[in-house]
Amino acid sequence: MKIVVAPDSFKGSLTSTEASQTMKKAILDLGYEDTVVTKPMADGGEGTVDALLTASEGTGIPITCTGPLGEKINTYYGILEDQTAIIEVANVAGLPQVPATKRNPDATTTYGLGEVILDALNRGCKNIIIGLGGSATNDAGLGMLLALGMEAFDKNENPIGIFGRDLANIDRINVENLEPRLNDIQIQVACDVDNPLYGEKGASAVYGPQKGAKEEQIMSYDTAMKNFASLIDPDNKNSFVSGAGAAGGLGFAFLTLGANLVSGAELVGEASAMEQTIRHADLVITGEGQSDEQTLYGKAPGYIADLANAHGIPVILLSGALSRDIDPLLQKFSGCYSITNRPLSLESCMDQAEDLLYQQTKQVVHLVHRISEAKQLS
Repeated sequence: MKIVVAPDSFKGSLTSTEASQTMKKAILDLGYEDTVVTKPMADGGEGTVDALLTASEGTGIPITCTGPLGEKINTYYGILEDQTAIIEVANVAGLPQVPATKRNPDATTTYGLGEVILDALNRGCKNIIIGLGGSATNDAGLGMLLALGMEAFDKNENPIGIFGRDLANIDRINVENLEPRLNDIQIQVACDVDNPLYGEKGASAVYGPQKGAKEEQIMSYDTAMKNFASLIDPDNKNSFVSGAGAAGGLGFAFLTLGANLVSGAELVGEASAMEQTIRHADLVITGEGQSDEQTLYGKAPGYIADLANAHGIPVILLSGALSRDIDPLLQKFSGCYSITNRPLSLESCMDQAEDLLYQQTKQVVHLVHRISEAKQLS
């Protein structure tokens, strides 16, 4: 059989590339002489750069830039053969980079993201893909825009700082010195949420708490983002565009730069020629760390299932944890299986994720082969 393996990451345990290789090894170890094609997936969050570099044979670019807490960090982004830069917010201003005790949107910044974009421009990139998930910030892209040449001032005409806390003090902005090369490039932003910039479903209200925001901060940030939007986008074209509130308002900042916000899974899938690969498969296996009905809406496994179903290919979901009600999932997947095969704590499951995924992959593919053999005999 030709089997396409296209998992998302098992967050906190395995990257999508690691999961793909684990699943491939499990299948080949069965000895059925299957052809296994690995296509690591992502939906704009963790693993987007690695997934696209693996699928497109791009190059990782190491860089030192400003991290989410304002310190210098060593990280990387990718450049594909067609000079498209792949930049992952989680690698530059990501929540995992900030210890739980230091999570406070007042003290985080997206400044480093602007630095990475400038580096890509200096290397001649004309297209940029941004993976928008996993940010530790809630600054509406203020830091990034400052790094790209925007100027901002308080009511006393003092320059504004680069952190989230500085958003509330903005009285005037100047975009005349914004990096001119931005006008000549295409920016695509991989986004898997539909929140507006501000309001009850906005960036601060919905995602602020996971970044350490207290209730009083959420209200303050909501007001600050509304004010910032009125200055940089006076016609209010972008504040309520679906995804403007993604990554602490970075979606909004990219919209003001003329970017297109698109489905992260779809963007990664198109860049890696996913549909062309799946249509010639006999079986597709995808996976992720936790699955429920939301898997069907914008998440990588749901996207893979749609492609497989469109071509009549059976598609199996392997997950670290399944919702109790899997009926919605079974509308798209041929089968859904948890990789947990015995009572284990969450910590143990994450520590043993590689072995658990290996064992469950073997079980499922072995079953598929035995069913196929039985049909041939009958």
